[in-house]
Amino acid sequence: MSENTETPDFETALKTLETLVEQMERGELTLEQSLQCFEQGIRLTRECQTALADAEQRVEILLEKTPDGDTRPLDEGMDDPASTDV
Repeated sequence: MSENTETPDFETALKTLETLVEQMERGELTLEQSLQCFEQGIRLTRECQTALADAEQRVEILLEKTPDGDTRPLDEGMDDPASTDV
């Protein structure tokens, strides 16, 4: 099981996570293979949780009302941590 440094999109991460769970539930993996699957599963779970939190934040921004009662555009007032240089 090779480590991939690129972050998969939510759907890909979730599908991979489901596959890992199926492999582990079959009980045919060695201890080392099971640990590798578990480690990868933890990484994917965290990536999925982050993606869901980001999506929730975007929805909240979209649903915010302006003083006029209109919804606010998504890009207005949204900080994108990926675009900032650190």
